[in-house]
Amino acid sequence: MNKSEQLFQRAQLSIPGGVNSPVRAFKSVGGTPVFMKSAKGAYLYDADGKKYIDYIASWGPMILGHAYEPVVSAIREYAGYSTSFGAPTELEIEMAELIISMAPNVDLVRMVSSGTEACMSAVRLARGFTGKNKIIKFEGNYHGHADCFLVKAGSGVATLNIQSVPGITAGVSNDTLTCAYNDLAAVKTLVQENKNEIAAIIIEPVAGNMGCILPQPGFLEGLRKICDEENIIFIFDEVMTGFRLAAGGAQEKLNVKADLITYGKVIGGGMPVGAFGGRKEIMQHIAPLGNVYQAGTLSGNPIAMIAGYTTVKTLKDDPSIYSQLEEKTNYLADGLHKVLMHSGIPFVINRCGSMISIHFSDHAVNDFATVASANNKFFNKYFHSMLKRGVYLPPSAFESWFLNNALTKEDIDLTIKATKESLEEIL
Repeated sequence: MNKSEQLFQRAQLSIPGGVNSPVRAFKSVGGTPVFMKSAKGAYLYDADGKKYIDYIASWGPMILGHAYEPVVSAIREYAGYSTSFGAPTELEIEMAELIISMAPNVDLVRMVSSGTEACMSAVRLARGFTGKNKIIKFEGNYHGHADCFLVKAGSGVATLNIQSVPGITAGVSNDTLTCAYNDLAAVKTLVQENKNEIAAIIIEPVAGNMGCILPQPGFLEGLRKICDEENIIFIFDEVMTGFRLAAGGAQEKLNVKADLITYGKVIGGGMPVGAFGGRKEIMQHIAPLGNVYQAGTLSGNPIAMIAGYTTVKTLKDDPSIYSQLEEKTNYLADGLHKVLMHSGIPFVINRCGSMISIHFSDHAVNDFATVASANNKFFNKYFHSMLKRGVYLPPSAFESWFLNNALTKEDIDLTIKATKESLEEIL
């Protein structure tokens, strides 16, 4: 029995399912989750000391690689001042100013402690601003585990095939309307059926919680038009895409404006953090300026702020990082394509910027239904074969891969080689 197996047995005695976030349990792919001890650059090291090439990047934030020295040094310095004040700091201002300088259509920013909290607060603000209660979300999009978001959600909910989540009241479910991603006609129908009742449309502009799924041409533009015509707040959940796809996130990459934007992951440099921001006329309804209440003792935590500021400032100061990541992702996609073509197994590779996913499917994968109908049992075999060869992929077909800039060409070549060997082993 290896150390991870021992730790998993021990964890199950004190932690529900042995994990503190469901997708870590490997229930979708089977087997025992790998317990990590350390990480540096593009590599993870497990409790037994085995090295893995990392394609999760802590689900996105480690865009510069693990234990990036300027971030680690900044955390060490600021931890000496205190790990929390419960009072304002100049760092919070600097972080907000940095976000505003990079992200389009953001006049004011409120810091929170997680992506879930950011999305939950943005929806509350949209309801308070519009005076309406219903929201539209998309099947397979995951916006955290707040009640209203767990209706037909992606990520771990999809991985565990939980279609109806106990604890979510009928009233909450009734106020959450769902559509298939990329189905503009269905959105138009819902809006007309619920005339003047919809406060917000919230979306992952590039989905990352059902694999990497791109918006089809005209889809986001069509949603923007509907929101303008119907007085609906358009919310971009950029917890994954913000400061990853471009310096200005998906808004910049896709050239579509949102009214409110939620952030997480990258702006904490790996520390627990989130934020939401948008147009001043909406954001000024948040307390203490307005009556929409939101609060948090650890909001703007100094350690999270300095880690995030150091990471995001690096991205702003060196925009070539984005082209480097794009080149690496394209190189990986091209290499995987060649190997998969020779294998004879049907496949689809989706990618946008430094996000990518493989779906073993003979049809296009552009929404939750097409992700779910792929050969995900084959993916599970592929995952374990790659893990055995030292490549750590997301343990679910319903998750995007995230590249980090510490990856080298040699790392990617090893990943392509591992895929070739894995396919030969499985087939």
